[in-house]
Amino acid sequence: MQTFELKGELRTNTGKKATKVLRAGENVPCVLYGADGENIHFFVDEKQLKKLLYTPIVYKLKIDIAGKNYDAIIKASQFHPVTDKVLHLDFYKIQEDKPVVVEIPVKLNGFSAGVQAGGRLVQVLRKLKVKALPKDLPDSVNIDVTELGLGKSIKVKELVFDDYTITNAKDAVVVQVKMTRAAKAAEAASQK
Repeated sequence: MQTFELKGELRTNTGKKATKVLRAGENVPCVLYGADGENIHFFVDEKQLKKLLYTPIVYKLKIDIAGKNYDAIIKASQFHPVTDKVLHLDFYKIQEDKPVVVEIPVKLNGFSAGVQAGGRLVQVLRKLKVKALPKDLPDSVNIDVTELGLGKSIKVKELVFDDYTITNAKDAVVVQVKMTRAAKAAEAASQK
């Protein structure tokens, strides 16, 4: 998993007025949970977050707050409904010996047999919840779809990995090959 460095400053005042002043100065209020039994309220410059948030890559973070370094992951983010500007971020401190659950993007590999037969590949889930130690977190969940035939699907329960487990519902469909109208017509014509 890739690492992203972030520099933050401690917040002395919390509340609506202080938050409005922060946001007016193009800063984003943040909270780091799980840091030595207490929550740390801080803020970061909004410009730092563009490469972190507007990408499909999931990062492990090294956050520097007032000279102290913390390893963390993003737990939640809030965006403005109209402008899509970042309003708030929640981080969770990670420890190397405790497993964490993170949503990791799904990457499909191969050219499906069902697509070659005229079907359409549909990726139902773009991210999967992965539980692992921080050192074992992957950049992406790689799924080979080469053997996936027409009308077939791959469910979460069929995915098994050595270093991590997937915590989504076992019967959730990750990817499937649907029949297209053209494939249905060709099949009907061949049966006549």
